[in-house]
Amino acid sequence: MDNQIQNSIVSFIWGIADDCLRDVYVRGKYRDVILPMTVIRRLDAMLEDTKADVLKMKDTMDKAGITNQWPALCNAAGQAFCNSSPFLLRDLTSRAKKQTLKADFEAYLDGYSPNVQEILDKFKFRNQIDTMIDADILGAVIEKFVSPTINLSPKPVYTDDTMTTIKLPALDNHGMGTIFEELIRKFNEENNEEAGEHWTPRDVVELMADLVFMPIADKIKDASYSCYDGACGTGGMLTVAQDRLLTLAKRRGKEVAIHLFGQEINPETYAICTADMLLKGDGEEAEHIMYGSTLSGDQHAARQFDFMLSNPPYGKSWKTDAEKMGGKKDILDTRFNTYLKSGDTMTMLPRTSDGQLLFLLNNVSKMKTGTPLGSRIAEVHNGSSIFTGDAGSGESNARRYMIENDLVEAIIAVPENMFYNTGIGTFIWVLSNKKEKRRKGKIQLIDATAMKEPLRKNMGKKNCEFTEEIRKEIVRIFLDMEESDVSMIFNNDEFAYWNVTVERPLRLRIYPDRTIPADLFKKADEYETVTSAIAKAAETAPLDDWTAFAKATGLKAAALKKLRPFITEKDPTTKPIDGEPDVDLRDTENIPFTYEGGIDAFIKNEVLTYAPDAWVNEKKTQIGYEISFTKYFYKPVELRKLSDILQNLKELETEADGLLAEVMEGVQ
Repeated sequence: MDNQIQNSIVSFIWGIADDCLRDVYVRGKYRDVILPMTVIRRLDAMLEDTKADVLKMKDTMDKAGITNQWPALCNAAGQAFCNSSPFLLRDLTSRAKKQTLKADFEAYLDGYSPNVQEILDKFKFRNQIDTMIDADILGAVIEKFVSPTINLSPKPVYTDDTMTTIKLPALDNHGMGTIFEELIRKFNEENNEEAGEHWTPRDVVELMADLVFMPIADKIKDASYSCYDGACGTGGMLTVAQDRLLTLAKRRGKEVAIHLFGQEINPETYAICTADMLLKGDGEEAEHIMYGSTLSGDQHAARQFDFMLSNPPYGKSWKTDAEKMGGKKDILDTRFNTYLKSGDTMTMLPRTSDGQLLFLLNNVSKMKTGTPLGSRIAEVHNGSSIFTGDAGSGESNARRYMIENDLVEAIIAVPENMFYNTGIGTFIWVLSNKKEKRRKGKIQLIDATAMKEPLRKNMGKKNCEFTEEIRKEIVRIFLDMEESDVSMIFNNDEFAYWNVTVERPLRLRIYPDRTIPADLFKKADEYETVTSAIAKAAETAPLDDWTAFAKATGLKAAALKKLRPFITEKDPTTKPIDGEPDVDLRDTENIPFTYEGGIDAFIKNEVLTYAPDAWVNEKKTQIGYEISFTKYFYKPVELRKLSDILQNLKELETEADGLLAEVMEGVQ
C-alpha cells in the first residue's frame, strides 16, 4: 500500500473526530474515542471471515460444558485474539434505539478475548460509552468506522462480485501499524503539553537503532534475537528497532526472528503499545509487553536481552517506587547495588527526585554475557546523568560501575529542542559488554549539538531534526572512531577522580584569666578544682600550646572539652594540636586519576606548597566519576582585537561630529 492511500485513511479517521466528536469532546480528548475505535475496527475486520467458525466452536463448547474456551476460539479465528459475541461491528449500525445500541455494543465489547479486554480497560474506553450514547453520537461513530469508503481489512474490497477490479486495496499489518502510529503522532502534536512524554521523535529513535545495530551488522546470524525497552511508552523504539534489524539482516541474506519485550507504567500508552502490536499481527509480542513500574515491579526480572533501547523519564521523582521497595535506605535490589573489590557494598541509588539512571542500571542488569555479541544498549538521558552527584553519591557510583566495568562505548550530545516536550540538551548513552578490541578501556564523546536541520514548523518544542544524511554522518563518526573537533576519545580514567578531604591543624591561644560559667560543672567543688588547675597551669605552661597546657592542668578530657571554648581563641601563630583538625579550614580537592603521581603528588605540588601543615583524611577519600562535554568541546567566543575596537570608536566619533555639524548648520 502506498503512502497516499495510508494518508487518505489517516485523514478519514482524523475527520471522524471533527465530524462526530467536536461538540461533545474537547480536542485533547478526541484520542480517547478515536484510538480505541481504530483498534476495534481493525480487529473486527480481521475476524469477519472466521466469525461463523468462532460462533460454531463456541456453541459446541457451550454444549460440552467447556469453560476455558479462549484458546480454541482464537484458534478458530486464526488470530491471537477473537470475539465470541454474536455481532460484527457493522451489525450494530441498524440499531434505532439508543439503549438497544448501548446494550449490543457493550455485549460486542465483552465478547473480545482477555488480551483485547486488557487493552480496552487500559484505554478506559467503556467510560466513553455513556458520553457517546447521551450525545447520540455512538451510532454515527460506528457508521464512520465501517464506512465503505475506507478499508481497514487485510483483504481488498472489489468493485463487484466478479472480484476482478480492486476498489480499495488490502491493508496489511505493516500498513495498519503505520496508520496507527501516524494517528498517535498527530494526537501528540495536537496536545503539545503532553507530546513526547511517552513518545520519542522517530529521527532520534532511528539514530539510536543505528548506534545499536550498525557496529554488529556483519555479525548477525540466522538466529532469534530479543529487544527490550523498560520504559516503552507506545512501543515506537521497539518497532523501529525491529524494522532496522530485519532490514540489516535481509541485506546480508540472513533470516532472523526478533522478539520484543517491554514494560510501561502509563495505562493509555500501555494500551496503545499492545494494540499496535496486535494490529501488526504480533500477538505473541504483545504478550511480552507488561504493565506497571519497571523500577519497583520489574516483570522481566529473570530475562536477559540482546538489544535494549529506551528513553526513560528524566527529572521525574521515583519516591513512590522507593517506598514500594521498602524505603530508599533499605533497598537491596541487585540491579541498583553492587560490590567493590574490597567486599564493601556500593549503592547506586540516585536522589529520589530523579530516577533516570535506574532505568539504565536496569538494562545493564539484563545484559547477556554468554553470547558472542553480548548485549548492546542505547538510552537517552538529560545532562544530569553524566555529571550530577558528588563522589560517593548514587549517581556518581552508577557512572563508576558502568565505566569501571568498561561498558560505555560512547555518549553523543544531541541538539537542544529535539524533543516535543523539552528544549533541554540530551545525551545518548551507547553501552556494550562485548566491546571490540580498539574500544576496550575507552569512551568516545561526540558533540552532535550543531548537527541538525531546522523544521519548517515547530512540533511542540521540537524545532529541528536529524535528517538521514546527518544520522549517517553521526554513525560514520562513531564507527570510524574519528577524532576531530566534534569527536574525542578518552581512556576510562579520564573521567575518574578522587575526592579528598584536606585537613589543617587546629591552633589555639589560651586566655586563662577569662571567666568560666559557674553552672558549667554540676558540682561546686568541681568548678573550684578546674579554675585552680587552670591558674596553676598558666604559671608554667606556654599559652600558645594547647596540648602542653592541657597536660599541665591535669584535668580529664571531658572537663577540658567543656571549658576549652571559654578560655581559647583560634590563632594561626600558635602551635598545632596534633591530630585535631580545624573544621573551618577543612577543604576538599577533586584529584583526577590522570594526575601524575596520584594523590600524594597532588598534595605535595598543589597543597603543601601553600599549607605545609596540611594532611589528607584518608578515611573520607571517595572515588567519583563525571563526564563534562563543556570541558572538552567548549569553544570560547573570540574577543575582538583592541585595535579594531578603537578604530570603530574613531569612526563613530567622526560620524557623530558630522551629524552634529549638520544640526548646527540647520539651526543657523
